[in-house]
Amino acid sequence: MAIFLNNDSKVIVQGMTGSEGMKHTQRMLNSGTNVVGGVNPKKAGQSADFADGVSVPVFGTVADAIAQTGADVSVIFVPAKFTKSAVVEAIEAEIPLAVVITEGVPVKDSAEFYALSAGSKTRLIGPNCPGLISPGQSNAGIIPSDITTAGRIGLVSKSGTLTYQMMYELRDFGISTAVGIGGDPVIGTTHIDCLQAFQDDPDTDAIVMIGEIGGDAEERAAEYVKANVTKPVVGYVAGFTAPEGKTMGHAGAIVSGSSGTAAAKKEALEAAGVKVGKTPSETAALMREIMAGLQRG
Repeated sequence: MAIFLNNDSKVIVQGMTGSEGMKHTQRMLNSGTNVVGGVNPKKAGQSADFADGVSVPVFGTVADAIAQTGADVSVIFVPAKFTKSAVVEAIEAEIPLAVVITEGVPVKDSAEFYALSAGSKTRLIGPNCPGLISPGQSNAGIIPSDITTAGRIGLVSKSGTLTYQMMYELRDFGISTAVGIGGDPVIGTTHIDCLQAFQDDPDTDAIVMIGEIGGDAEERAAEYVKANVTKPVVGYVAGFTAPEGKTMGHAGAIVSGSSGTAAAKKEALEAAGVKVGKTPSETAALMREIMAGLQRG
């Protein structure tokens, strides 16, 4: 088991024939992902060739790709100015999962396609995210597949690089699914969505949640954990040393007053029973203790 992505997932890549699309499609294929098609209206009917003699057909539209391959996941690698139309096309074609890797998408565009996705049949992940991976099963996005193993820890993170670090540090226990939700102000799938899915997944025993300064997503996630999550949760909030009032890194990481600071988020999480590390390594150590205890129990 895993959340959102598993052995049975059939993946298409919007923008597969571009240089980034080709590079990351090859990486997904290398990690065992069942990539069944690409989408590029200008190259419909052609195919793209990858290592080991793998040839992937290119379709003119997402709807065509779904009709001919049964695809249920689309990974979107298109330039920011074309992202909105690509996401809208995926939602209108009712693909169950759309993973938007592109960074630099205008917030107005994200807000529009997010509004369209709400109440639709499509789960949106991103934009500006590394995607998600269920190790040993499928990998949709740009997450390295060789830094961890399959296991029983669920991971949800706003930060791409911290996702990778946590996967690596917990590699001996392994990951059920790691979801990089992205750090933009407007995103599809949230911490809470992933917490709910991990709580419901019988093959996830404990959860790591990585947030960052800015906004109130982590505080809301803390409230959700307190009310709904019975599995152990460990947290990390990036940005303990960030000066107040300054925009840091991700577009979503804006701090005003005490709201949105790392300290405020840490306090909210700890009040909900979440153990919070001061560094990524300390956070991993807290999770290792929990997993060791679960194995002894």
